Amino acid sequence: MLIATLVLMGYLLGSIPFGIILTRLFGAGDLRQIGSGNIGATNVLRTGRKELAAATLILDGAKGAVAVALARLWLPEAGADGAMIAGAAAMIGHCYPVWLKFRGGKGVATLLGLSLALAWPIGVIFAVAWLGTALITRISSLGGMVGAVAAPIAAAALGHRAYAIGLACLAVVVLWRHRENIARLRAGTEPRIGAKKDASA
Repeated sequence: MLIATLVLMGYLLGSIPFGIILTRLFGAGDLRQIGSGNIGATNVLRTGRKELAAATLILDGAKGAVAVALARLWLPEAGADGAMIAGAAAMIGHCYPVWLKFRGGKGVATLLGLSLALAWPIGVIFAVAWLGTALITRISSLGGMVGAVAAPIAAAALGHRAYAIGLACLAVVVLWRHRENIARLRAGTEPRIGAKKDASA
């Protein structure tokens, strides 16, 4: 029951599609019909509403962080494993929300949020790897993937074994969600930040 509660709580929280909610609420259209059709902040940016993209990024990240915080608050006896399970469930909810026929985002922002909540140094390393790669290569998707892979490495290096295992599993999910981007990267056709047809979401 304890595990089921953590999973359900995290999943429902993570499945809230803030990108769709914000774009509809502020008259920016149906996000699923824009750009890549992804519900994340990168696609929200394609509406031309930078403030909505920023809000989406923050709220998607908050889903992971809040799931971890609630697990620690409500079920402290679950310890590190409980926090990791709740955060992971939130990310899975974001990537595969039942309300959208399991067609959600790619999980990078939510993974960053839960990483920060689990242990802030892990989140900082994640963010530096993500932003640094994106700034150097100007490829959003590559930055997100590098950040996701950096998180479990950072967790292991900092001695957080339970987090390292969980984050490694979630990094695999991120890579899977970016499989089309990986194919374009291999072909040399992945758009760069600022390009009209940036589909890196």
